[in-house]
Amino acid sequence: MPDRRKFVKLSLLGSAAVLGSGSLLARPNGEQYPDDLIYPTIKNNPIVISTWDFGQEANVAAWEILGKSGRALDAVEAGVKVPEADPDNQSVGLGGRPDRDGKVTLDACIMDEKYNCGSVMCLEHIVHAISVARLVMEKTPHVILAGDGALQFALENGFKKEKLLTAKSEKEWKEWLINSKYEPRVNIENRTHNNGKSQMPGGKDNHDTIGMLAMDANGDLSGACTTSGMAYKIHGRVGDSPVIGAGLYVDNEVGAATSSGVGEEVIRIVGSHLVVELMRQGMKPEDACRKAVERIVKFNPTKAKEVQVGFLAMNKKGEFGAYALQKDFTYSVKSGKEEKTYSSKSIY
Repeated sequence: MPDRRKFVKLSLLGSAAVLGSGSLLARPNGEQYPDDLIYPTIKNNPIVISTWDFGQEANVAAWEILGKSGRALDAVEAGVKVPEADPDNQSVGLGGRPDRDGKVTLDACIMDEKYNCGSVMCLEHIVHAISVARLVMEKTPHVILAGDGALQFALENGFKKEKLLTAKSEKEWKEWLINSKYEPRVNIENRTHNNGKSQMPGGKDNHDTIGMLAMDANGDLSGACTTSGMAYKIHGRVGDSPVIGAGLYVDNEVGAATSSGVGEEVIRIVGSHLVVELMRQGMKPEDACRKAVERIVKFNPTKAKEVQVGFLAMNKKGEFGAYALQKDFTYSVKSGKEEKTYSSKSIY
């Protein structure tokens, strides 16, 4: 009987066969690659990447661990906890915009280099959803806990119940209630769009996420993703961020990917897993992200013009790249060689 790791590997190769149009192990250029590791492990070259400009601060916290030869898993958790605790970031954690009932519900997931993963969905009253997700991974036989069960688990493990709805987010929600128009827009950042006109009260749009990927000095990968989800969503709505394979996926033999934007469109194509499998076939990170975005356009070209989805990926060489439906999707990078924010290419 094959062991669990071999079983997972064979299952993923089977997925690659579905994605490709040739033999199981065919690269896009027709060459074959071995059914072992695609990339050799690159050591002593730690790097962290994350979605959006505000990922810069998160990367600094992650680098405090990576720069001291710490584990990538610890780094991504520490990194995304920064925006989770920032009340001015209204798309993640504390201060996140509520659902249409006025409740702030958080989604998060985390995945390490050994295919271990944990997730929480519709978690209320806990600032650091990512840390609860990690405990789900490490202390339970499950992958996902949701709603009241996730909250109960968090409280039993020492997390404190807190009010996540800030005065600013509550004021905007009450203004939204006047018309109650649910209209997802593209992009969200600490800046305005459309010639300086804000899309929502407070100068921001109504959705976003931080997704973070890291490679440590041992060459191991991990990832984390956390969000308060779509503003003014139906209570109970879950996007892609806590869904392993959609908002985040890590394969330590190949690479890792994460996403940001309208989660429903990412879930439909199991986006992050798709990006990783395209890298398995030999694609560079940017090309794999572009291919996934094109998949969204192919299935629903009309909807694709109205929403934003961006993918961010890194392979085992430490190469990274991104691609989005719309312009203005940015991502931040920090390594021993650079600390920079990039704008991704886009379809539109």
